[in-house]
Amino acid sequence: MKVFKTIFNFYTNSSIHVALAVYAMTWITLLSFDLAYDENALYFVFYATITAYNFVKYFGLAKFHHRRLASWLKAIQVFSAIAFILMCYYVLHLNFDVLVLIFALGIVTFLYAIPFIPKKYLFDEQQNLRQVGGIKVYIIALVWSLVTVLIPLINAQYEINSDVVLTLFQRFFLVIVLMLPFEIRDLKYDSLKLATIPQKIGIKKTKIIGLLLLLVFLILEFFKDELDSGSVLSTLILLSITFLFLMFASKQQSKYYSAFWVEAIPVFWLFALLLFT
Repeated sequence: MKVFKTIFNFYTNSSIHVALAVYAMTWITLLSFDLAYDENALYFVFYATITAYNFVKYFGLAKFHHRRLASWLKAIQVFSAIAFILMCYYVLHLNFDVLVLIFALGIVTFLYAIPFIPKKYLFDEQQNLRQVGGIKVYIIALVWSLVTVLIPLINAQYEINSDVVLTLFQRFFLVIVLMLPFEIRDLKYDSLKLATIPQKIGIKKTKIIGLLLLLVFLILEFFKDELDSGSVLSTLILLSITFLFLMFASKQQSKYYSAFWVEAIPVFWLFALLLFT
């Protein structure tokens, strides 16, 4: 049991789980636009997510405690290095337009973790975009949307049409909703100056906002030129699961409520889409 717990904690702490979620969303984009499975784009997204998330999460720890790192953090560093090498391998197989987008997203990720903003605009010593009040959730939603929608479509040289734009908005709204249980959980720990959505409007209104965004997601689905029953059914399953997890989110949620189950929602969505299409 202890071995299983150790493996599971490594699985979540090393960002494999969140990488699977991003991978699932990217594959969903290919399925939604009737495109073939793109190994290069999907594997790049998977390994890039591990690299980026571990860089953001552990940059400070590795910087200030590199001489006495805990064994688990050393293992994650080694794993992240392997993921980075694999990411570099797959990025070489993507087309040039995708590389331009990846470069821009890479800059955002770098600024998200690295101190560069004057302290007078912040509230602690972490001078990065992650610590700027009120924008964290929107940066994450924007990056996830661009990665999971545009990277596979641009690499497949798919024309950016109205359906793509609608999908971008849907993905942006969905990621915001998926972030809300995390923000509700972190109410106990976050500084008030972070200005998260639950801090500004409370838990009840946060859930109402989340519900409205899910309804907008559903409405946008019916504005698409290409629509089929399987896609609509999988969308309804996605929205129902997301709604339930949002409604039951609380400050006292279990350790893995958000970190495992909420992050697994895109994987459930992928399974539903594969089942019904």
